[in-house]
Amino acid sequence: MGTPAFPNLGKHCSVQNCRLVDFLPFTCDCCHQVFCLDHRSYSRHQCPKSNKNDVTVAICPLCAKGVRLIPEEDPNITWESHVNIECDPSNYEKATKKRKCPVPRCKEMLTFSNTIKCRDCSIDHCLKHRFGPDHQCPGPKKPDAASQFLSFFNGSKKDVSEQAPVASSSKWSTSFLKAAQSFKATAEAGMARLSNEFNQALSTNGSTTNQSGSTSGQVEVCPICNLRFSTVGALVDHVQRIHEKNGVMKATLDVCPKCSKGFRDPVSLVEHVEKEHRGVSKA
Repeated sequence: MGTPAFPNLGKHCSVQNCRLVDFLPFTCDCCHQVFCLDHRSYSRHQCPKSNKNDVTVAICPLCAKGVRLIPEEDPNITWESHVNIECDPSNYEKATKKRKCPVPRCKEMLTFSNTIKCRDCSIDHCLKHRFGPDHQCPGPKKPDAASQFLSFFNGSKKDVSEQAPVASSSKWSTSFLKAAQSFKATAEAGMARLSNEFNQALSTNGSTTNQSGSTSGQVEVCPICNLRFSTVGALVDHVQRIHEKNGVMKATLDVCPKCSKGFRDPVSLVEHVEKEHRGVSKA
């Protein structure tokens, strides 16, 4: 049996009339003996412990619960243990009584294939009354915060109030709407104040430039970097592109005192002065 390289390869079948050497033997999970391919089943080798993995359940007539019988234990002992520990006669009516649809005047029995659980009230109903309007569904118990948030910022305040849940959660939704409204009003006031200050700065600098005059014909001056522009639109586009980010003014740029050109950092300004003005920073 086996080979010189693998001396323990293969085993004899445990059936006396077979004793076949099988290189891929099967071990029975009940009697733990080795068998060949033909005698691997319980019936072919007549396993004495074939009922070890069998599951037998008896229904208790007192509580209508299933009692699993242990193969190696006396059924009387198993039954006595169930009666003394687990048996509850009050459960018999619940287990045997057929449920009906809770809708008034509906006599439909709720079975496995005839029961639908409502998503809002989580109550079982028959197929005929599965929709909310059919069984007068009170709606979900908890509000959906994500849907209310999106509905508020889309301007559908009326829809949010109609979709509000029962009275237990109306107080929470009202406080949420008030907080969102106050936040929106504060943001709008801040943006309006910033816009007014920016317009006043533009008008002041524009009038000063017009009075002083300029040889190049540029009449609009940036209030931050002092760059001159021929039109107001070019100045606004410059401020929005260079000095603003999401409606908030950026940090002031470094301005060349010679040509009034703006730079993002002092290093770029020094390189510009040394290259364009030969190291002379003042006129």
